[in-house]
Amino acid sequence: MTDASRPAGVTPPVAVVFAAVTFVALAIGGLGVASLAFDSDVIPVTGLGPIPGVVGLAVATASFAGILFWGLRADPPGYLTAVPCALGVYVGELAGIVIGGLASGADPARATAAAGEVALGWPGAVLVLAGLLSALFGVFLLRVRTPRPRWTWEGEDDDGP
Repeated sequence: MTDASRPAGVTPPVAVVFAAVTFVALAIGGLGVASLAFDSDVIPVTGLGPIPGVVGLAVATASFAGILFWGLRADPPGYLTAVPCALGVYVGELAGIVIGGLASGADPARATAAAGEVALGWPGAVLVLAGLLSALFGVFLLRVRTPRPRWTWEGEDDDGP
């Protein structure tokens, strides 16, 4: 059996999964480093707990994955797909913070204030940049058509497991 029947590269669902994992890693790492650098909280509104941040990142990730999957339908997908992905991350994070704030029992004004602080402060920019870079990575994964990696001792006729 050979790899001739299977095209080189990854499929769109695999590219979306890798890009979404990359987004979550970049978002968490970027927010943590920026929080240390700026010596401020990601969500500076007190009394909300961790729920708004978690729900915000979950909604942002779902939005990112959905928009990227939609953008990868083109043949070949364009790198400009990263722009709507970044905007989707931004809007998804803000909506998730409001939803998470309301779910944690905070009043609507406090939940909306938390989303506004994220939107107008450095956390929004960090998340948009993470979404942009991760979407570019996802498009790159799909556009690059390379064969699977091979060990030096593998022959051309070896298919492997």
